[in-house]
Amino acid sequence: MPRYDYRCKAGHRYEKQEPFGSPVEHPCEKCGKIAQRQLSTPTVIFKGGGWYKTDSRDGSRGKTSASESGASDSDATSGAKSEEKAKAKEASDTIDRKASKSSKTKQAGSAAAD
Repeated sequence: MPRYDYRCKAGHRYEKQEPFGSPVEHPCEKCGKIAQRQLSTPTVIFKGGGWYKTDSRDGSRGKTSASESGASDSDATSGAKSEEKAKAKEASDTIDRKASKSSKTKQAGSAAAD
């Protein structure tokens, strides 16, 4: 259950643990006047990695960015594109090798059957 801060019209402040959906106003625990729930900042502390945009990128650990090493943005973009092309070509070559290997196996199998 969450804890809420309350303040009455007489100035008393206190904290009360109540379920979600509890009323915003109720009698003060000290003087009986109407107390209202106060807005307060949550106590959240972000520790460790993963909280920044750059923490979630692949391959960003241990490498310097293009702007830090003095390269321009267009150099970094063209480098990324050339890496993608190389990966696509490698995948295509692997598929071609598998296809040619299976066709050779089929040809050898049909020649042996004749």
